[in-house]
Amino acid sequence: MTDTPNSNARQTANILNEALPYLQRYSGQTVVIKYGGNAMTDEHLQRSFAQNVVMMKQVGINPVVVHGGGPQIGTMLKRLAIDSEFIDGMRLTDENTMQIVEMVLGGSVNKSVVSLLNQCGGKAVGLTGKDANLITARPMKLPGKPDVSLGYVGEVDGVNVDILHELQQCNTIPVIAPIGTDSSGASYNINADLVASSIAIALKASRLLLLTNTPGILDQQGDLLTGLTPGDIATLISNGTLHGGMLPKVQCALDAVAADVSSVVIIDGRVENALLLELFTDQGMGTLIHDASV
Repeated sequence: MTDTPNSNARQTANILNEALPYLQRYSGQTVVIKYGGNAMTDEHLQRSFAQNVVMMKQVGINPVVVHGGGPQIGTMLKRLAIDSEFIDGMRLTDENTMQIVEMVLGGSVNKSVVSLLNQCGGKAVGLTGKDANLITARPMKLPGKPDVSLGYVGEVDGVNVDILHELQQCNTIPVIAPIGTDSSGASYNINADLVASSIAIALKASRLLLLTNTPGILDQQGDLLTGLTPGDIATLISNGTLHGGMLPKVQCALDAVAADVSSVVIIDGRVENALLLELFTDQGMGTLIHDASV
């Protein structure tokens, strides 16, 4: 007599069947992930994130991780009694501060992400934008304030993806700290969302996933919005629904979609297994932004 599978086993089988078309869709595709927020600071969520990324690689997806580290930078500057000055929400970064930024992002944060991925069975390698001239940078200018200098705060001038292609061919997961360099060798701190978007564009990624500390884009009643087009985004900005810190994140998403990244999803990094839920389930996660023609 054959034993009847219990309900948990049947549920697992149903979940695997549900995931199959998504596994087939994304096999061989590149997915760029911006890793930040609570997912980087909560120990349980850190391991969940690492397991999700290793799972993606195991089933044939090519994940590329770009991480932030603002809170860690702030903590180190405070520990060293270095005061921070902000202009329009941007940290003024002098040479001394940039040295700390580079130490924290390219050192402790990057290597902790790499180590966790490797502990979970992956093969990860840490990079900054300075390695192999991955990210060239230029000084960032504030809109409407061309004469105001933020010091070593930069924006992406170009991406050299050769090293990323080589790592992907070696079945390796690149983990990138958002530091770029100019032609003179000076280092620049760049917003991680901007770096992730630029790399997704350069790699012609299938998806860009932006982990954050909100469920996604919410309407004025607090309900989650998804399936948004650039036109929808413009309306949400004009009526005041989208504002503040979400605006630069959304602009990165729009830049990626305009450059033929198939879709961008703003995902709640506070949810365990958020990446797998987005990629491999019918329900998905967060706010999906795509071109109107798709």
